[in-house]
Amino acid sequence: MAFQPNGSKTPHASPMAEINTTPLVDVMLVLLVIFLITAPLFNQAVPIDLPKVEAGKINETPRSLQVAIDAGGSILVDGATIELAFLPEHLRTVKGAGDAPEIHLRADRATRYERVAEVMASVQSAGMSKIAFVTEKPRSGRADVN
Repeated sequence: MAFQPNGSKTPHASPMAEINTTPLVDVMLVLLVIFLITAPLFNQAVPIDLPKVEAGKINETPRSLQVAIDAGGSILVDGATIELAFLPEHLRTVKGAGDAPEIHLRADRATRYERVAEVMASVQSAGMSKIAFVTEKPRSGRADVN
């Protein structure tokens, strides 16, 4: 039989359903004190006399190459029209000996998916694997489905 808050032992009274949070608060305060004491110990640094040199700024923005496909299927690389057969060789020359640039691929809505897949395959055959698809945000806030 559960004990009642007022001391009565009536059979129809509900059992006490309160949670004692005092032990939880005590444990949390102890953990807080432990973390406050040990946190400054993590920031002890070893004093090192570093050499002083002047270095150039590292270019952290990756190179990008704009590849566009218009509604007729023509391919434009940075605004210059190029045939699909010459695209891999052109990209290899643009790539040079450095890191491969990121390809920003834009395709007109009317472009066939097959043409987009051909261009992607040509880009990959040139040794470039970073391809980003550039899209525009819908004007009305939702996608236009035809």
